[in-house]
Amino acid sequence: MGLNRDLGFSPRDREENIRRIAEVAKLFADSCTIAITSFISPYRADRDFARQLHEADRPGGEKGVPFVEVWIDVPVEVAEQRDPKGLYKKAREGKIPEFTGISAPYEEPLKPEIHIHSDKTSVEDAVKQIVDYLEQKGYLDAPPPVKDEE
Repeated sequence: MGLNRDLGFSPRDREENIRRIAEVAKLFADSCTIAITSFISPYRADRDFARQLHEADRPGGEKGVPFVEVWIDVPVEVAEQRDPKGLYKKAREGKIPEFTGISAPYEEPLKPEIHIHSDKTSVEDAVKQIVDYLEQKGYLDAPPPVKDEE
């Protein structure tokens, strides 16, 4: 919460939220560490910014861990049923302005690397889809463990 506690739901705040998250995730990627971030990113332009930031060449022409967009696709009705904080109810009552899916738009990703329909996919199967993709692309390749000599 410390990174973004000063932000609300306005388009400008959402843009700044994604910018901050992208910058921090890029720091991890530059160190060859996979960073998995989970957030509501309703605008394509913000997601495009995050992708471009990650794809920018680093000094010496090296690149960090690539950007992989995972779209966790859930109908608004299902998201409302899963809402433990009651935010959708407050948004429908007009208590939270510019709430994604209620009073503010959500621009669906055009070409996510992974598309998961969370109303039809278990958490375990969703994790498997993501891990399988990362393995297929070789992003999880690691050197074999060193065996102890006896």
